[in-house]
Amino acid sequence: MTTETNGTTSHKAFTLPPGEGAKVCVGGGAGFIGSHIAKRLKEAGYKVTVVDWKENEFMANDDFCDEFILGDLRKLDVAAKACEGCLQVYNLAADMGGMGFIVSNDSVLAFNNTAISMNMLEGARRNKVRDFFFASSACVYNEKKQEDPNNPGLVEADAWPAQPQDMYGLEKLYSEEMALAYGRDFGINIRLARFHNIYGPYGTWKGGREKAPAAFCRKALTSTEHFEMWGDGKQTRSFTYIDDCVEGVLRLVFSDCTVPINMGSTEMVDMNEFAAIALSFEGKDIPIKHIEGPMGVRGRNSNNKVILETLGWEPTIKIKDGLRKAYFWIKGEIEREEKEGKTTNYSTSEIVQQVDDSLMQLGQEE
Repeated sequence: MTTETNGTTSHKAFTLPPGEGAKVCVGGGAGFIGSHIAKRLKEAGYKVTVVDWKENEFMANDDFCDEFILGDLRKLDVAAKACEGCLQVYNLAADMGGMGFIVSNDSVLAFNNTAISMNMLEGARRNKVRDFFFASSACVYNEKKQEDPNNPGLVEADAWPAQPQDMYGLEKLYSEEMALAYGRDFGINIRLARFHNIYGPYGTWKGGREKAPAAFCRKALTSTEHFEMWGDGKQTRSFTYIDDCVEGVLRLVFSDCTVPINMGSTEMVDMNEFAAIALSFEGKDIPIKHIEGPMGVRGRNSNNKVILETLGWEPTIKIKDGLRKAYFWIKGEIEREEKEGKTTNYSTSEIVQQVDDSLMQLGQEE
């Protein structure tokens, strides 16, 4: 099934205000979404500080930031130092991955992400930051609202009463409320976006932490006998291309919208259709092999009434156009690895086993 409601919407014009050297911090800025936002801000003349516990594996630091801090945002002193002198803070930092990672690491994600979210807010407060953006997720929504594959679109109020499917979503919902409380108590402009499956080039595409779009592209590129898929393929999602995500975040931050909003496309497909799109880019015709594995909720789509009312805009990039870009970027990455002599079975996905190494790092001497 394919649902589309955004084809003819006219959008409010937007130009990112020039940075003129204003300092901003992007927490998690070496990650997929964070690096794209940081890059756009740097190009507009902002002085961008990125803080992350890993370096970006696809871009040089100079490509997306002016200062890179390799640090652990679960430590308050790291967050406070990164926010020094900043006008704005964008918190994209989170320990996360696709369903193959989330299902076996609920407790670790809850601990790490709660600490990161608290520290970024407090670091911003201590440095009298004016604007604070928090990257929330469609995972906040009540599981009972997502049992039907023909999902009519989740409205923002569907997050309450709270019953997310997993701890990842519950932490995001709690952190939204914590951010709003900080905004009320300390006069910080809080902006909250609930991301719906952001995808595109320069993101994780293998190893177990990748999400469905990257995994599907990788499998479409490398599978020869069949396309392996977790579940029956009838679960539905909407997917949002990274350029739309960046545009939406910046429009939101420079708006007067004070409530959480969906940041997602309303073009919904089931996973069988999604696989067919990925396979179509180079005319591959192989059957889908459905196997047991984590599927997430049965149906999830974005309702964009609030974002249209508040920002005069919504994501518009079609799945077939955005996924094509991701597909051919991943194709280049696979070819590069093969030239380097790396041999990996790219045609399967894995469930990442529970690990506590990140927890054990805290409190250890550096």
